[in-house]
Amino acid sequence: MDFLIEYLIDERDEKIEIPDDFKSKRALLRSLMNVRLPFEISDDFLKIQDEFLTRETLNKKLTSPSDIVEVKGNLMLWQGDITTLKVDAIVNAANSKLLGCFIPQHNCIDNVIHSSAGLQLRQECNRIMKIQGCDEDVGKAKITGAYNLPSKHVIHTVGPAIPHGLKPSEDDCEALAGCYRSCLDIAAYNELESLAFCCISTGVFNFPQDLAARIAIETVEQYLKSNKTTLKHVIFNVFTDDDYLIYKNLLFED
Repeated sequence: MDFLIEYLIDERDEKIEIPDDFKSKRALLRSLMNVRLPFEISDDFLKIQDEFLTRETLNKKLTSPSDIVEVKGNLMLWQGDITTLKVDAIVNAANSKLLGCFIPQHNCIDNVIHSSAGLQLRQECNRIMKIQGCDEDVGKAKITGAYNLPSKHVIHTVGPAIPHGLKPSEDDCEALAGCYRSCLDIAAYNELESLAFCCISTGVFNFPQDLAARIAIETVEQYLKSNKTTLKHVIFNVFTDDDYLIYKNLLFED
């Protein structure tokens, strides 16, 4: 960790005091990674970073689809940290730049996923966006590697942002449904068997949780009925108790 911190500080050519205790050092490392632009980095750094982050991942309690009880068909509900799911792909609620969150230690899922995956994730996203030549449209998605996460891939999708004090419009609801369809299309194209959705747009993008959950479940159910797919497990991953109760009530309301 000392090597990684010192490398990133030297790269910035700034004077930054390095704390002595592990917890503060780890927070500093995450902050330095969060703010770093996606330019090239040495193989030595990436080798040490990968060893460090992979060890952190392996020290967590990882969860596979076989550890989760199906609640409706092949739909599953699981509460916990999405970066501990050992699945074919997890879904990241990204912004239109698709480069991850640059706010140091921000608690959004975009930041958490990039922080656990490592700097290569931002670099790959940057390559994709350079080829595309424009911001990602709301409702669309892209797939990348997962690097130091236990999942094999990350699917990044851009949900609709709702201004405070306003309700989602019909277009906003359709855009959110589009996020789920885009992710499912990518999963089908890449022949994935397990996919974990986060609660897209319900964080800083301010989409009402109950309406977002209903759209998520209805869209996924309709897609699986109407399309040929290799998916065997679709997991609705929630983090808060409120979201868990919302999804549980909706999944069992029939």
